[in-house]
Amino acid sequence: MALWLVALTGVVAFGSTSQASEAPTEVVRVTINKVFHILEDETLKDPAKLIPRRHMLEEVIAARFDYTEMSKRALAAHWVPLTAGERTEFVELFKSFLSDRYAEKIEGYSGEQVAYLSERIEGNYAEVRTELRSSKVEIPMDYRLHLKDGTWHAYDIVADGVSLVKNYRSQFDKIIRADSYQELVRRLRERTIGEEKKKNASLTANPHGLAA
Repeated sequence: MALWLVALTGVVAFGSTSQASEAPTEVVRVTINKVFHILEDETLKDPAKLIPRRHMLEEVIAARFDYTEMSKRALAAHWVPLTAGERTEFVELFKSFLSDRYAEKIEGYSGEQVAYLSERIEGNYAEVRTELRSSKVEIPMDYRLHLKDGTWHAYDIVADGVSLVKNYRSQFDKIIRADSYQELVRRLRERTIGEEKKKNASLTANPHGLAA
């Protein structure tokens, strides 16, 4: 749950400075508070509310995550030769893949708290260091953000020293080199279709879930 919810190691290249309407730490704090509010809402804990609750969480997180930047960094050099259409397709598939992954993880939330440790801004990039705390664990959780249209958006999370983007970059590169880019897309699409079937099965079991 922690790796995806609140949910930067590495060197960040910094560019020119632009004005932002909010501080990076405040953006992270507001987003996390919204996620916690949804998870703690007793009216949404009914199993029949699983699908609408997940949709609410996905919307909150998507508002502050730059999936295009995440996709570009995850594919690295493999992003360059893609056409505009292929890039759009990959971003949507990667977004769906990540959405399903963190939706599964955050169901295990059990009252953890977040400590905001420090903020670093250089040009259009920022790093917000936090720590997820419970009675049993303390997990470093750092956010990498960049300015997009005057607003800070996250493009990577480093959980306990592991970068989400670097992790997928390594996995994607192995698949592309061993098979092809088309094979990677096929696997992502297959995973997305599989998750949709699970959602449909859940809706069948709880036909009033979406309307509740």
